[in-house]
Amino acid sequence: MSSLNVCVSDFEEKARKVLPKAVYDYYCSGADEQKTLTDNVVAFKRWRLIPRVLRDVSTVDLSTWFLGERLSMPVCVAATAMQRMAHHQGETATARACQAVGTGMMLSSWATSTIEEVMSATTAAGGPGGVLWLQLYIYKDRALTLSLVRRAEQAGYKAIFVTVDTPYLGRRRDDMRNRFQLPAHLSMANFSTASLAFSEDSYGDDSGLAVYVAKAIDPSLSWDDITWLKANTHLPVILKGILNGEDAVLAVNCGADGIVVSNHGARQLDGVPATLDVLEEVVQAVDGRCDVYLDGGVRQGTDVLKALALGAKAVFIGRPVLWGLACEGEQGVVEVLELLKKELQLAMALSGCRSIAEVTRSLVRRFEFTSRI
Repeated sequence: MSSLNVCVSDFEEKARKVLPKAVYDYYCSGADEQKTLTDNVVAFKRWRLIPRVLRDVSTVDLSTWFLGERLSMPVCVAATAMQRMAHHQGETATARACQAVGTGMMLSSWATSTIEEVMSATTAAGGPGGVLWLQLYIYKDRALTLSLVRRAEQAGYKAIFVTVDTPYLGRRRDDMRNRFQLPAHLSMANFSTASLAFSEDSYGDDSGLAVYVAKAIDPSLSWDDITWLKANTHLPVILKGILNGEDAVLAVNCGADGIVVSNHGARQLDGVPATLDVLEEVVQAVDGRCDVYLDGGVRQGTDVLKALALGAKAVFIGRPVLWGLACEGEQGVVEVLELLKKELQLAMALSGCRSIAEVTRSLVRRFEFTSRI
């Protein structure tokens, strides 16, 4: 790793310089005034680690089980759309990086590489291990929705992560100002239907993606559709976008195999809580009946440790991966993942935790954050 890339923010600063403005804005921005975007990161500062000492931390094991698959660490890659805007190899480079590091990747339905291409990339790359999952929107066209599920099953994906917080697209002001659209040489690779492609007309005062979502995604989605999906796949179904205990209970009652506490990277409804602030509520509501994961605001190893202490089985990172991809392609993603892995290992050792099983609630306490801290 370059000596200059000592933290995730180093990668972000470099990515900002190399990416076209509209692309950088698309990746980094949140909804409306972006209050939740800021709070996702700040929330981790409200929690302090309370370490134990004299615990013989000469060996620290970060490995964990995730839906029956063994991963090298509880840090996985979240679904982020259109990665070929960041690097010409896009999602295939990210998948190879995950394979090399031994962790999992959630592939966006809105990828600029196909479901099959990404799986082939990991098969060809080899490595200590990795796993792929498919992120899924439920489309107005249910046959199309099921076709994506079938392709994932046939390709060897291990789970379906259903995004449940996007009946409409949030107001992303930067995308509106930039009249964001996918560059002409790229496409949402998993769709060939013309009606599911970006339109260059009729944007009005909105972004191309908002127009696309209004045309394609079903706003009538309900709990019955989760039951329908469960009945139509043998893969585990995880719900991504839960922010309260009531919905967590309903998710479990519908047969969800897992929950991602997520506010969509603060890109949907501005003013919702930071994911870390509601994680414990969801974990308590689920009461061990399914695994709970978290995304949003994770930028360093101590963030991962705090989320684990509050009950997350693993965390997902999105933007940091894009920064690494934009800077150095596959190697940049490897560097970001290895950086977070080393930071987590050190944080665990300095906290007296020799394995993920030893990370417990007693490790963290909440303190209100002020500018003086």
